[in-house]
Amino acid sequence: MKLTAAQLEAFDRDGYLFFPRMFSAEEIKVLTDEVPSLYAQHRPENVREKGSDAVRTNFAAHMYSAPFARLARHPRMIEPVVQVFGEPVYMHQFKINGKMAFDGDVWQWHQDFGTWFNDDQMPEARAMNIAIFLDEVNEFNGPLMFIPGSHKLGVLDAGHDTTTTSYPLWTIDHATITKLVARGGLVAPKGPAGSLIMFHSCLVHASTSNLSPWNRVSVYLSLCAVSNHIRRFKRPEYIAHRDFTPIECLPDDCLLRPYPVELPWKDGTPEAALRWSGVA
Repeated sequence: MKLTAAQLEAFDRDGYLFFPRMFSAEEIKVLTDEVPSLYAQHRPENVREKGSDAVRTNFAAHMYSAPFARLARHPRMIEPVVQVFGEPVYMHQFKINGKMAFDGDVWQWHQDFGTWFNDDQMPEARAMNIAIFLDEVNEFNGPLMFIPGSHKLGVLDAGHDTTTTSYPLWTIDHATITKLVARGGLVAPKGPAGSLIMFHSCLVHASTSNLSPWNRVSVYLSLCAVSNHIRRFKRPEYIAHRDFTPIECLPDDCLLRPYPVELPWKDGTPEAALRWSGVA
């Protein structure tokens, strides 16, 4: 998938692009059929909601699930990011965020690069998220909210919130968010399963809790320019990957055909991936 000049201009201005129905219902079913078995596993890669058995996020499924390993090499996911950065990318982080019906908790206001810079010593904001909806996203099930243009401000001051939810996050204070929204407004892309969002790592975003009866599961590939790889291994490898090998795309029909993929963690998370070792 190649972005047009108009799309590149919109991405530079707003910090995100939204593509409804980028993947077919048949392709999405391959992924959604796999999610329950991943969430049911008691692996360290499954982070559960505070006080609940509901999965908040699943990390690194591309290392042990064939459908998600193929998605991690899908040209519709990889090529637009390579185009923007002008160089090969590697997988910094891969997650399947749950936002489950009734139990899905908030994601506080933050910038992803804030965490990648503070925790992983990623040098520059030459990494971004590209995500697909596995469920319909509507106004009721906790859609992702963006502040358009906020990526232009670079890295903002943030505090390390380790108590609000089950997952620690570098978050932005309410006074700053109020000013940013007054300046840039708020958007919440909504659409059917199979829709795709691509957004800058400095774009300020959040989502509310999901009190609706509808799940809102999404898959996020955090892709980083190879030259911009992280310098510190503070977090477990299943959260912040240490293999900086450029991603090689599979054919465009890879979700519908059983192309061979390596699954190095299929039999369990290696002990080395659970440890951190400081400086890369």
